[in-house]
Amino acid sequence: MLYTKPEITKPPRTVVLMLTSWLAPIVWNGTYNSDILNAQFHQRKVRIGLTVFAIKKYVIFLKNFIESAEKFFIIGHKVHYYIFTDRTQDISKFSLGDGRSMDIIEVKSYQRWQDITMRRMEIIWNYSLQRFINEVDYLVCADVDLIFSDHVGVEILSDVFGVIHPGFFGASRKEFTHERRPQSEGYIPFDEGDFYYTGCYFGGRVQEIYKLANFCNNAMLADKANNIEALWHDESYLNKYFLHYKPTKLLSPEYAWNYYYGSPTLVQRKRLVHVEKDFKTIRSK
Repeated sequence: MLYTKPEITKPPRTVVLMLTSWLAPIVWNGTYNSDILNAQFHQRKVRIGLTVFAIKKYVIFLKNFIESAEKFFIIGHKVHYYIFTDRTQDISKFSLGDGRSMDIIEVKSYQRWQDITMRRMEIIWNYSLQRFINEVDYLVCADVDLIFSDHVGVEILSDVFGVIHPGFFGASRKEFTHERRPQSEGYIPFDEGDFYYTGCYFGGRVQEIYKLANFCNNAMLADKANNIEALWHDESYLNKYFLHYKPTKLLSPEYAWNYYYGSPTLVQRKRLVHVEKDFKTIRSK
């Protein structure tokens, strides 16, 4: 394979942070070579699982999510979709590419949307041991109300990765919306926290996601026993986990963009985008 020699004195991006203080890379457009990465992951014959929860009315987002993933998500590698839903009868068959497969798994719904989103961690934790560990090497977990709008490849894969929230990538610690009540298991003081991570998209090796989901689920249960609910639910616990167990790779806001925040020049590509929706309607019964 022929490619341009990397230049130590000429970094590909100079106006954005490309490396954390614990030496984890931050993935931005233009900072990697897809051909080299694809060749490496093909040699290893990696299998990638993608979990998505289509519960209640959120099932309406599934078609666009899967069809966009078939165009842009880790194309050319083995991908297995795990669709968790309480409305299996509302899901039609999808036309999938070579090396791509899907399982539709029926799960219980809950009356409150907050319980649905927090229950996700328990399910991911359970299935990591029951199935994922035997079927895939990496697990990517995404919200169903996202749509792939540009290429998302193996550059995202690492032992465990988190995504910098598009609303806070230029914010100070004090502006982060962490859980600030000391009595909560999700508590992060104002003078702590590296980045604010979105809860809509994270992933890594199955073993590491098992640890992450187990931590978040136990933290939720401990808070629930004390009649506490973290400010941003599973996202708050995810941020607490990443505070003490640093992600080995960070994805820039390109990978979870929301046009609510405009279109800054620093974010050159919008690879995974939030779908506009009426929360009051979609979260009703």
